[in-house]
Amino acid sequence: MASHGLDYDGCNFFRQRLVLSTLSGKRVKIKNIRSRDDNPGLRDFEASFIRLLDKVTNGSRIEINQTGTVLFYQPGLLNGGSVEHDCNPQRSIGYYLEALLMLAPFMKNSLKATLKGVTNDPVDPTVDLLKSTALPLMKKFGIDGEGFDLKVVKRGMAPGGGGEVLFTCPVRRTIRPVQLTDPGKIKRIRGVAYSVRVSPQMANRIVESTRAVLNQFIPDIYIFTDHMKGANSGKSPGFGLTLVAETLSGSFFSAEMSSTPQGQGDPILPEDLGRNCAKLLLEEIHRGGCVDSPNQSLALLLMTLGQQDVSKVLLGPLSPYTIEFLRHIRDFFQIMFKIEVQKPLEDERKGGDKVLMTCVGVGYSNINKTLK
Repeated sequence: MASHGLDYDGCNFFRQRLVLSTLSGKRVKIKNIRSRDDNPGLRDFEASFIRLLDKVTNGSRIEINQTGTVLFYQPGLLNGGSVEHDCNPQRSIGYYLEALLMLAPFMKNSLKATLKGVTNDPVDPTVDLLKSTALPLMKKFGIDGEGFDLKVVKRGMAPGGGGEVLFTCPVRRTIRPVQLTDPGKIKRIRGVAYSVRVSPQMANRIVESTRAVLNQFIPDIYIFTDHMKGANSGKSPGFGLTLVAETLSGSFFSAEMSSTPQGQGDPILPEDLGRNCAKLLLEEIHRGGCVDSPNQSLALLLMTLGQQDVSKVLLGPLSPYTIEFLRHIRDFFQIMFKIEVQKPLEDERKGGDKVLMTCVGVGYSNINKTLK
């Protein structure tokens, strides 16, 4: 299987396949990409993602047929260094950043990536959410140190974009095994209510409606208002909210909402957005586990590439994206997780079954040896 590479059908889980192909060194062929669609082939944002992969690797071979329905990808070496990329505004910077978070620790040189485009939209995880949850999670695996940062330089809402983000990450080829089995109780909630090219009062209205819901549960709440002006405010108006709840054991649960992009769908009131986002956070806390839903796949990847030692992580109900990610890890690394379902106690009103994931890391340095 390793010599012939892997074959897949369709455009689903496109990033998963290319990221795991890059890390494992196995080439991949994806056929029938929207072959029955009125507009067949790769979309502009997928082509932009391939260009970003090409920039951070050295010697990658990428072949796309004339209609864009077949992609062949033979990964090169992860080089890193200083990279600038204009992300396609069809998807936010979070779409590209999620993949970079998985690749950055294993590069040859420290990564300094400047990404331009849409920073906040209703589809992908926003930069604020990834900064508040993904970075602390990576630190638990030993990925930290000077130069590990994610900064919003300019904010850009969909559809116009105009935002800019700086992501820097040092090289960490050995990943520390973890034992994350106790989520702990919620101790505080933090958040960012942002607004661009609208009245600064919008952010204050979001904060008031959010606190009205969350103050019933916990007093330690602080929501920062971020109103960017002028050149730093991007090209489109909008507002939104990112909330993060931190537990006593250092786990994070997150939720976010953004206003409807200009000219698309029905507008939403700041009060409704604040209330709905607070309810989404409560739902995420209800699901439980030590890692929130958007970061489940990142935790599982770092467990897989960690040192040859046992790692354990307690997760809430697995998302469909995470389930497919586990299948891809089995394909690319021949690693299978031991999954133990923990039923909630009858007197506990918890959010469904918890899942204890256990695996022995394959060690990224070992993969490197086989690549050579």
